[in-house]
Amino acid sequence: MSRAAQRSGAAPSKRAQEDGDMCPVCKSARYLNPDMRFLVNPECYHKMCESCVDRRFSQGPAACPIAGCKRTLRKARFRTQTFEDIKVEREVDIRREVASVFNREEDDFETLQNYNDYLEQVENVTWNLINDIDVEDTRRKMDAYKEENRRQITRNQSNAAQEAISRKAREEEDHELTRLRRADARREDELERQEKSDARKGIINKLATTKGDAASIAREGRRAELKKSSAQRVALDKKRDGDVFSSGTENGDASSAFLFKGLKKRVAPPPEKPYDPYGGWSAEKEYFSQQDFYDWDYLSNARTDPRYSAGGYDINDYCARALCDAFSGFGVFIQDEVSGRDLGSTPSMATTAAAAVGGERVDAKMDDVF
Repeated sequence: MSRAAQRSGAAPSKRAQEDGDMCPVCKSARYLNPDMRFLVNPECYHKMCESCVDRRFSQGPAACPIAGCKRTLRKARFRTQTFEDIKVEREVDIRREVASVFNREEDDFETLQNYNDYLEQVENVTWNLINDIDVEDTRRKMDAYKEENRRQITRNQSNAAQEAISRKAREEEDHELTRLRRADARREDELERQEKSDARKGIINKLATTKGDAASIAREGRRAELKKSSAQRVALDKKRDGDVFSSGTENGDASSAFLFKGLKKRVAPPPEKPYDPYGGWSAEKEYFSQQDFYDWDYLSNARTDPRYSAGGYDINDYCARALCDAFSGFGVFIQDEVSGRDLGSTPSMATTAAAAVGGERVDAKMDDVF
């Protein structure tokens, strides 16, 4: 309704009030102002026009101007109404809020029955908030659960966002593959039409320039056309296949507010071990330690004799080799190796020779070395 109509005292039309196209604060109607936008606030879901929101809440938080509503509203939380029915709008917001807190998946539970029980509890919470049943107690339990499982909730939200990104990427890839297939099909159809046209022109030219049976010339032309089209179709199929192939969490403990049974225990992965390029092998001496200097006349002469040192020979290498040869047998335990042998499994040479002389064939039982 215009301001002139308001000053004249004219009452707003009944149809405008019923359709919800009139602001309940300033009584302006969309009929006279087609560009008017209505906004709602999730605190109370009372609808008012954008002009009233700017005028009343630009200076800071203020009380809702609707009679009987005492909630304090902020301008930042006003948004455009998505659904025509305000009850549906409120229910969608509540379900979105509950789903952001209770965002566990089936893989977090040991059995399907435990997961179904969890969903039933979540639906009970949603029902209470939608129908204003024990709202304060339900909100208190939700806040306690959210505080105790903050890390798990954040991890699940991150996983859901990553999954949404991956799903969008897969959809875009599928659309691109579909577009490429359609382009290939159009190219193939165009190429086939061009080949048929060229083949007809070739047959006509051949009939006009050569003397012979027209039927045989037409058959030869059609046979050559079919052979060429089949070869090109196979090449396109191979190319298309090549293009397709080339494109181509928290331990889960239940909170004091809500008890969810059957949650799996989340065990933190063990820390990664430092990289070992030798795969566990070590060059350190196990049975001896080498000294820096050994008082031996032969070694002393070798250190000072230029015949040994001229080629870069190091006496310490000789000492290390000698000590390694001396202590190399300390890691071998003969008794442990002999105890595993089966001494009676192999027949003696005398038994084998006697069997050969007697003409009887005896299969020798031998161990497979491989």
